[in-house]
Amino acid sequence: MKNILLLEDLPEIRAWLKVLIGQVFPDAQVSESARVHDALGLVGALRFDLALVDLGLPDGSGVDVVAALREQQPECQSVVVTIHDDDEHLFPALQAGAFGYVLKEQARELIAEQLSRMSQGEPPLSPSIARRVIAYFAAQAKPQKDMIPHVQLTDRENEVLLRVAKGFTLPEIGVQLNLSRHTIADYVKQIYRKLNVSSRAEAALEAQRLGLFGRGR
Repeated sequence: MKNILLLEDLPEIRAWLKVLIGQVFPDAQVSESARVHDALGLVGALRFDLALVDLGLPDGSGVDVVAALREQQPECQSVVVTIHDDDEHLFPALQAGAFGYVLKEQARELIAEQLSRMSQGEPPLSPSIARRVIAYFAAQAKPQKDMIPHVQLTDRENEVLLRVAKGFTLPEIGVQLNLSRHTIADYVKQIYRKLNVSSRAEAALEAQRLGLFGRGR
């Protein structure tokens, strides 16, 4: 990650996030913003590899910045960093193109670890958020079988997908399946490619649609 956008209006939070960025991505250049308007200006002027985006800002929602990045810089990975863990904030952010969704209430060391695992292809997603996504889609009416797209996943890929959807980390999945973390990362990349998804939240939805939660794995 060479260029990072940091959108956060509270100075004290912006300060510790910048320190955290320096720990995880020591060579990165950080562009800071406290308002949606200013962040959108930066998106139009600079290229970013990663954006850490708060949602509740003085002049609007960070979702607008996530959407602008997806439209203008699809290669940039947007990660929401917020206090909001409700559906009203979570799902619009994911629909706008957020690659990850991290809660500020987590220990800073855990947030740093989640961001560092992005290099292994693992989207940063707080465990409680992963559970919320799964619960949300599990509560929906099950689609008819003929409405479910036919996707060719191997048994091993189904095992990995189910564990990703349940919120397990790559190392945890590796231990459960007696495989290396790098092997699991390769499986995740292959699964995401086959399902045409880019986030753990979308993977959880696909696992639900494919009926994996009812297979007793």
